[in-house]
Amino acid sequence: MNLIKQVFSTGILLLPQLFFAQYTDVINSNRPGETMSAFAVGKTVIQAETGIYGIQEKHDLLHTDASGFGMDLTLRYGAFLEKLEFIVDLQYQMQNVTAPYTTYEKNDFKQTNLGAKYLLYDPFKNYDKKTNIYSWDANQGFNWHQLIPAVSVFAGANFVFKGNPYAFTPKTSISPKAMLITQHHFGGKWVFVTNVIADYITTDYPSYGYVLTLTRGFNDKWSGFVENQGYKSDFYSDALLRGGAAYLIGKNMQIDASLTTNFKNTPSVLYGGIGFSWRYDGRYEEVHTMTFEKESIKKSKKGKKEVDSQEVERVRKGKYE
Repeated sequence: MNLIKQVFSTGILLLPQLFFAQYTDVINSNRPGETMSAFAVGKTVIQAETGIYGIQEKHDLLHTDASGFGMDLTLRYGAFLEKLEFIVDLQYQMQNVTAPYTTYEKNDFKQTNLGAKYLLYDPFKNYDKKTNIYSWDANQGFNWHQLIPAVSVFAGANFVFKGNPYAFTPKTSISPKAMLITQHHFGGKWVFVTNVIADYITTDYPSYGYVLTLTRGFNDKWSGFVENQGYKSDFYSDALLRGGAAYLIGKNMQIDASLTTNFKNTPSVLYGGIGFSWRYDGRYEEVHTMTFEKESIKKSKKGKKEVDSQEVERVRKGKYE
């Protein structure tokens, strides 16, 4: 009995760190939408999100038709802090363009971005929803705390290399990118994410935009989303509508599909893509284990019996009733 009490006390000391961790039991991917979520993947966690897409464009004024496909890859890594995440975002696109009297190809990186995201505010931290034991109606009412979003910031740099046909400059350049991110959770099934973006800030053609994504979980495996994205610059402006679904294969794997279109004909755009997300969280368990071990050592230094590591592991996995 004394051993169980000591194990339980050690677990209580660790609860705040576990409850407010960014890490979730199942993978939390940004795909198939374009918004960046407010929360990080978790310290020591590596996550890859990749996909392929086909594209069809038609410009009524220039009388051009373009078709092709692209590949994108986002690498996410949680380091140093639970709230901090480092991100590499790459997109390579290949197109055949038909114009009056000529045809040509455009093959290059459409996006090369490196940056970091930090969670400024988590509305669930230190929040405990009270249950009214006298009123069923009060417990079923709207929770106004849901209106408070999680808030993050992203800062990074765009790398554009010489001769890139998708760039607005023929020269090699490095320019900053900044983003404000908010994320709401409504009723456990709905998530609303907003990104406000300033891109290519120091160049001759800075771009400013937004992305709004509403996601709904249908069950433990399926989720769907709708998304509106807009951006404006002197180089190119557009508004896009996107929709799709994701399926959870396992706790660390997800597949997805989506369609994207716009509302103009200069050019008209149609994208269709599929993707795959995967994470490696093997080292994250070691972070928890190390924390238990530290608490056990502290107790032993105070003259108390050190908790057996196997008993601690059973408590962590919920095997004590």
